[in-house]
Amino acid sequence: MNKQTLIQTQNRIKPFIHQAPVLTSQLLNEKAGCNLFFKCENFQKMGAFKMRGATNAILSLSEDERQKGVVTHSSGNFAQAVSLAAQKLGVKAYIVMPENAPQVKKDGVRTYEGEIIECESTLQAREAAANKVREEKGASFLHPSNQDEVIYGNSTAAMELLEEQPNLDVILVPIGGGGLIAGTALAAYYFSKNCKVIGGEPIEADDAYRSLASGKIETNKGANTIADGLRTHLGNRNFPIIKKHVDKIIRVEEDEIITAMKLIWERMKVLVEPSSAVPFAAVLKNKEEFKNKNVGIILSGGNVDVTNLPF
Repeated sequence: MNKQTLIQTQNRIKPFIHQAPVLTSQLLNEKAGCNLFFKCENFQKMGAFKMRGATNAILSLSEDERQKGVVTHSSGNFAQAVSLAAQKLGVKAYIVMPENAPQVKKDGVRTYEGEIIECESTLQAREAAANKVREEKGASFLHPSNQDEVIYGNSTAAMELLEEQPNLDVILVPIGGGGLIAGTALAAYYFSKNCKVIGGEPIEADDAYRSLASGKIETNKGANTIADGLRTHLGNRNFPIIKKHVDKIIRVEEDEIITAMKLIWERMKVLVEPSSAVPFAAVLKNKEEFKNKNVGIILSGGNVDVTNLPF
């Protein structure tokens, strides 16, 4: 893995993704006491950064592998990302989803012609169902966050942000499964002068914060957070990158996430899901640390359940 790998990844996926805009808000700058640059992956195809990793993972397969299709297990954005990327590339997608996955997400997968295989809502059941598809169909398994090709694809969001804003002091990203922050950390390492990468994480699901402290992958007992995209834990492919290249992780309370989300909606007129608001909440919580700095924030997605808003 080197700088060239990321440049090749960016060139490979460019025709299949949106180059999402970077937006600013004078009012939010004043509120936060720093210069904020929001990379709007909520405007990405299927509404989240995950399109980048999914597209790269499928494009990295051989012709023979593509013929047999791909399989993943996900109840959310990665399910839709794999379905859409596969549809665009003429590849069959099998999506294992827990039976209690939101209807809106199942509908999204079907819109993109993904074939849903329902299972119980435990990780064991999801993995067993995905393995069955692999054995029966010969499909290639794609992991939402713990796969090199997915991580490299995810890195392109920060690469684009740094191309547009080369003088960033820090980039903040939400941290759930670790695929976005690992990719962002690689991008900052290879394509910036000395831009730090900081994770934002809900206190209710602070496994990554604890993992960095202990030096080994920790898990959550429960994950009672509104940031539903951040309930997963780190993996053996992304954790070493995070340990090496991520500066720190800032934890935020549920009410801080809601306040940050509300501000982005109201002031920027931008629709983001709760997970996306977590890094901004981290900046608002630690204003002293970011004072007068150039701060990039990746707004990871906008697939929000509008029938179930926290405000």
